[in-house]
Amino acid sequence: MTDRLNKVFELLPTCSTFADVGCDHGYIAKAMIESGKAQKVIVSDISAKCLQKAQELLSGEIASGKAQSVVSNGFEKVEGADLALIAGMGGEEICSILKSAKALPNSLVLQPMKNCDKVRVFAVELGYRIEKDFVFKSAGKFYDIILLCKGKDYLTEEEIEFGRTNLKEKPKAFIEMLEFKISKLSEYADKDGLKEADKHEMLLQMEKLKKYAKI
Repeated sequence: MTDRLNKVFELLPTCSTFADVGCDHGYIAKAMIESGKAQKVIVSDISAKCLQKAQELLSGEIASGKAQSVVSNGFEKVEGADLALIAGMGGEEICSILKSAKALPNSLVLQPMKNCDKVRVFAVELGYRIEKDFVFKSAGKFYDIILLCKGKDYLTEEEIEFGRTNLKEKPKAFIEMLEFKISKLSEYADKDGLKEADKHEMLLQMEKLKKYAKI
């Protein structure tokens, strides 16, 4: 597995049946079985062709009944999972998948590639409680990841924007991400021809990020 997938796998809790929605190669599902974190896994993808990679990797587990593969639009044909993963998609796409589901598992791990703030808000509206929500770094890029369990929750504006665990624990990757954003904003703000209103907005955003990074 890639370093990014390994970090996603590390956050996944033990469960009875694990579902990887949009599973790609099926590496995480394979690791869930081999590690004993799951007794059974379901791999799904909207594309039968894409699903073939996971079917080949898990051929032994499928034959023994420890794994199931389904061509499915989101959770349409994914049944019986108590934990599901949706990783490597845009936040709006993840929200759309969750919205269209007739039933959802007790626990979710979501790793949106963008629009994580929208995912946070929508997940809480669906009746999930955020257990962990933080940034990690892999191959020079920053990624958000969220662990959710069913339950009531309330998010502050800061938690929606930055993530609860990031604000509480200030992990190294979170600080590095803020520093990176501050650096980029500083570069843009120094460009010639930039409108004063735009420059002012960038400077305000920089000050806000510095506050949370404590720079």
